[in-house]
Amino acid sequence: MLAEIFGVDGVIVLIVVIVLLFGGAAIPKLARNLGSAKNEFEKGLGEGKKASSSSSNGTVATNGASAAAEAPAPAPAPSPAADDPNSGS
Repeated sequence: MLAEIFGVDGVIVLIVVIVLLFGGAAIPKLARNLGSAKNEFEKGLGEGKKASSSSSNGTVATNGASAAAEAPAPAPAPSPAADDPNSGS
């Protein structure tokens, strides 16, 4: 895929730049972290799909919290002109 975008020469230059920036020892750690991040992302997508399918079936996924426990919306702030003693009224 990268070869289609940058060409073979561009991919080679990109690899050389990455090795120079991160060093040879850091590249395996970087690849391992990217792999685990990908796995966590796919796991989260699977949980989201499962939750959305269960909520469309009539059940609600609450994750241990009830809807009544949610905080109410904050009250609107009073206008500054009503509290100002120097306003001409």
